[in-house]
Amino acid sequence: MNIAVVTTWVWLAFEIALRVRDRVRGTGSTAGDGHTRLAIMLLVAAAMTLANVVAIFLPSDSPLRFPGPAVPWQVLGVALMWLGLVIRTWAIAVLGKHFRTTVEVDADQPVISHGPYRWVRHPSYTGVLLITVGFGIATATFPSLLLTAVVPTYAFLRRINLEEKTLVATLGAPYETYRMATKRLVPGVY
Repeated sequence: MNIAVVTTWVWLAFEIALRVRDRVRGTGSTAGDGHTRLAIMLLVAAAMTLANVVAIFLPSDSPLRFPGPAVPWQVLGVALMWLGLVIRTWAIAVLGKHFRTTVEVDADQPVISHGPYRWVRHPSYTGVLLITVGFGIATATFPSLLLTAVVPTYAFLRRINLEEKTLVATLGAPYETYRMATKRLVPGVY
């Protein structure tokens, strides 16, 4: 089995564990979520599945494949996937009890600006996007990379807009100050 697929299964197990953790804690209400958790799950799964299908069926001599042998691309892609998993795990650990898989903000929640949050406001999403882009690179095909970069990014931007409105409404000026000083997903860029 392809190491990128194995890494994807490890990530999926981690995401399931997060959902179980929410349920055990009595959190994870989708009331203010705007169906974004479901949309992210479906769009990411569809993009990665279609990317894999493209990689399997695209002829080996197609100009839509990355140049050179596939192995270096696979190594780079899997390394990005693991980097993304580490960043997501780190972000979740730093946020601690305030992390949810849905859009929920505790009234007493502090604005977290240390750990990966010192560089970006949504490092757990940055982590997922590194996982999906890494998967696209591991397929060594341009259409797969496009799918795994664009579709999940669209899903997360929709989620971020909703989440930030909730964070500003709940945490007020401290979050607004943090928001103005910190990029969304890519340190120093966006």
